[in-house]
Amino acid sequence: MAKTRRKHSVKAHLDVHQLTKAGTSLTIEIFAHDEKVGDLTIGRGSIEWHGANRQKRKRIPWGRFAEIMNDLAYGK
Repeated sequence: MAKTRRKHSVKAHLDVHQLTKAGTSLTIEIFAHDEKVGDLTIGRGSIEWHGANRQKRKRIPWGRFAEIMNDLAYGK
């Protein structure tokens, strides 16, 4: 039986100053076939996506993120 190679891998970095303070975040680096897809930063006030080879980041407040995910999961 041949081993299959994983397509995706993830690395996580946790910055904890104090759990209730701004600046506390979890950054997840996402890779596909050993090439970076992007970074996902989860913070106290929002979630942020920074695609590989992109100049800008996209910040989404938690309420808006919940709306987007509900629409994706359950439809409008």
